[in-house]
Amino acid sequence: MVATLTVALAGSTVNVAFPEIMGAFGIGRDQAQLLSTGYFAAQTAGMLLSAWLIEVIGERRTCTIALIAFLLGGLMSGFADESGSLVLGRVMQGVSSGVIQPLGMAVTFRVFPQESKGLSMGIYSLGMVMGPSLGPTMGGLAIAEFSWRAVFLLSLPTAFLALIFCNVFLPTRNLPKQLPRFDFLGFLFLCASLFGFLLGFSYGQRLGWSSGDIIGLFAIGIIGGVGFVLRQLYGKSPLVNLALFRNVQFSAAALIAFFTGCAFLSSTFMLPLFVQQIQHYSALDAGLMMIPAGLSLLILFPLAGRLTDLISPQYMIYIGLIFFAAAYALMAQSDVNTPFWTIVGLTLLMRAGTAFTRPVTNTVALKSLPTEMVHQGASSINFIRKLGAALGTNIIIVFLEWRIPFHGDAFTSTQTGASETGQEMSDALMRLFAEAGVPETVRAPGVFHYLGDMIYAQASTMGYHDAFMVLAVVALLGVFPAWVMAQSGRGKRARAP
Repeated sequence: MVATLTVALAGSTVNVAFPEIMGAFGIGRDQAQLLSTGYFAAQTAGMLLSAWLIEVIGERRTCTIALIAFLLGGLMSGFADESGSLVLGRVMQGVSSGVIQPLGMAVTFRVFPQESKGLSMGIYSLGMVMGPSLGPTMGGLAIAEFSWRAVFLLSLPTAFLALIFCNVFLPTRNLPKQLPRFDFLGFLFLCASLFGFLLGFSYGQRLGWSSGDIIGLFAIGIIGGVGFVLRQLYGKSPLVNLALFRNVQFSAAALIAFFTGCAFLSSTFMLPLFVQQIQHYSALDAGLMMIPAGLSLLILFPLAGRLTDLISPQYMIYIGLIFFAAAYALMAQSDVNTPFWTIVGLTLLMRAGTAFTRPVTNTVALKSLPTEMVHQGASSINFIRKLGAALGTNIIIVFLEWRIPFHGDAFTSTQTGASETGQEMSDALMRLFAEAGVPETVRAPGVFHYLGDMIYAQASTMGYHDAFMVLAVVALLGVFPAWVMAQSGRGKRARAP
């Protein structure tokens, strides 16, 4: 759990540092988000390594190797002098995180008795979500006291502590005389697909969606994705055991995990960015905004996990999805004047959505599998969740980058000589500049500059509104698989002797 909390924390501390990093390296929002989505994409790939590594070298050695790589990646990012090293360090940490999270989930699930499996997933999910919830706060404090570099070094002390713990408490095993098969070609196909899609989405706005480079990146993504699926269908040692998805309950839980993974990660990325860019919060204030939501999970996750053992899981999931959708729909009405505590309340609602969906999804997915497939199931359900998080957040950022210029062009087109409101504001600004003693030669350019800033601020706000509404719809997409999961569960109980 210490290792799980550490890698989850590292995934979100960087979110409040984007403005500083963008300024330090001269990169835009589309490239800066690679630090977040690149981390989670690498995490997605790492999750497929987890079960194989555990089978080969056991839990203790797997956790040790992953934590050492995590420590090295954090040091590389913290002391990077160019953006490439920064992203590479994050990718190393992401792969390590992907290996550790399914390991922690499977170990936690197996050591609890059968009647407390829901509670076990509540405790595990608490560690998984406390990190992203408190990460922005700790990142804001680090930036306020030191610099943006400190956000990459925050999680290293607890990673070292986890390294000690795993070598004391986790089980080990003798090394096998013959290595089990691993689909290295399928793994390369997956990495190529993630690489192509993430870079294509990140640079598409900058280079042009029809440019040769972007078309090439998307072609790599598509070919890699098709190759990966074919290898899983026809390969001798697939990374993802597709037999898991013949289980209707597991498949439905995986779909829910995909949609809620996107909804949760997008909130940890979008909210700090929104309050810093639209409401002009400092990094520290953006982090402090996340504290109540993080603390609420201390109660919500164990409670939700326990309720999973007592009531039908689909009702928990319905409530959680509605919480997500309502919070995002209300965020779509927020602007520069929205009070601090209103946004805190909406963040609490999002965390309640996570608490009511994640433990239930994990419990249903793993309970539906035989014991010998629990490790594979844990790896696969986390893989699907992180895939939704990485791809969904990337697409949302692309959508945001498209909608802001769209609204900017729409607002600019209204600023003509026939616009009485615009003319009145221009005249008022000219008078203010004159009264302030601004030279006549710079008054008109000053007015145009000020109006341009106002248009951009309003366009940015509207762009965020559109993105939040899309996320509300994404959350509601989980309702149908939740219903399917419930129907499948009733069918199994009806057939039971």
